[in-house]
Amino acid sequence: MKMGSAWQRCVDRLDALQDGGKCIDFWLRDDDAVEPSPALDRLLDLTGRFSVPVTLAVIPASTDERLSRSLSSRMHVDVAVHGWSHRNHAPAIEKRQELGAHRPRETVAADLRAGWARLSALYPAALAPLLVPPWNRIDPGLVSELQEIGFEALSVFGPEDGEKCAAFRDTGLQLINTHVDVMDWHGTRGCRPHGDILRDIDRRLDEVENSGGSVGILTHHLVHDESVWEFLSKLFEITTSNPACRWRRITELIDR
Repeated sequence: MKMGSAWQRCVDRLDALQDGGKCIDFWLRDDDAVEPSPALDRLLDLTGRFSVPVTLAVIPASTDERLSRSLSSRMHVDVAVHGWSHRNHAPAIEKRQELGAHRPRETVAADLRAGWARLSALYPAALAPLLVPPWNRIDPGLVSELQEIGFEALSVFGPEDGEKCAAFRDTGLQLINTHVDVMDWHGTRGCRPHGDILRDIDRRLDEVENSGGSVGILTHHLVHDESVWEFLSKLFEITTSNPACRWRRITELIDR
């Protein structure tokens, strides 16, 4: 495989970890699944080819049996609850949120119960006890409700020990975040430069070496351009062939 300097630095870093006898957990979260599509098939074919487990954050209000039937033969897929309808309830002056404090807490909790119930029925074996809040934002006041519903873990974006997650620590709810986003949401809305993504992975490797945890990669199959697919293919090829990397199911991370 022909590699540029950024990719070679990634390989060198992983080789150094291997030489030091270290093994880092990676996991993949893909958001906004609702129905079968060519893009989703492409993601699942790619991850299946490299035996990379994937957690699909599914929007309960928008999905049905078509998706569950299409995933029934995909043994490397786990499903997480992605809010209820992925609808923004925040005013225009605030960042978008579905699970914020803009509605009565019992109303939001009822939505999450409905989401849990729907996906439990559609995915009795594949559903993980994980909540992925739309836009990676949630009112900390909902934590007690989450545990009563049956959630054991929460996944947003950023380091688990960062200020953004302070309110969720020491609550009994596990934090298993994503840390590296492949998409340039505020610019091209396509793939970020590969070198920038790899630098984020390198920074996260530093954090994991110092504090533990995993490297969570965040994707959105419906909006991937060819550069994203190229990046993921290279990343999977490099990491699955290096003993310093171990791609984990979200259920394994929760059980750990």
